[in-house]
Amino acid sequence: MSTNTGESRPALTPALTGAELLRWYWTLAELSSLAREMGLPAGGGKVALTARLAAALDGLPAPAAPAAPAPRRTGRRLTEPVTGASVIPPGQNCSQVLRAYFVREIGPGFHFDAFMRDYIASHAGHTLAEAVAHWHATRARAAEPQEVGAQFEFNRFLRAWHTRHPDRSRAEALAAWRDHRARPRD
Repeated sequence: MSTNTGESRPALTPALTGAELLRWYWTLAELSSLAREMGLPAGGGKVALTARLAAALDGLPAPAAPAAPAPRRTGRRLTEPVTGASVIPPGQNCSQVLRAYFVREIGPGFHFDAFMRDYIASHAGHTLAEAVAHWHATRARAAEPQEVGAQFEFNRFLRAWHTRHPDRSRAEALAAWRDHRARPRD
């Protein structure tokens, strides 16, 4: 957190420099609005959009876009009725049909977490019974605190703040967040 006191966040305009843009916290909505104002693509996620804006503000070429993800193979998706012997087809998503099956087999506590989403996406040819076994095998790891992605700065801040202040309220955490994001990052 910055020790710079008395400094306030500047207006988000095309007059900023790239370095000044990077010094402050901006919401995705704010960044998207500036990109549209500057005639730049507003998509691609917050990290990519911030890099694109910083380059444009400094008069530099846009950073190279990451390689496009491989197209999802779509094909037949599972439909009712499904059983433990049903085989996960390539391109299967975490559908309501699968959710209903897993709730029947696992119970109302079932939800598609990262472990199950990854399993469904990468285990074509395996059965739903194997997916249920995977759910049970991953519960201990799923109960551990998971890394919060860097793009989820608000969630990362709240987790760290509540770790440091376990007895404080959500309202206090939100006030601390507003204070944090109003300060420069350096």
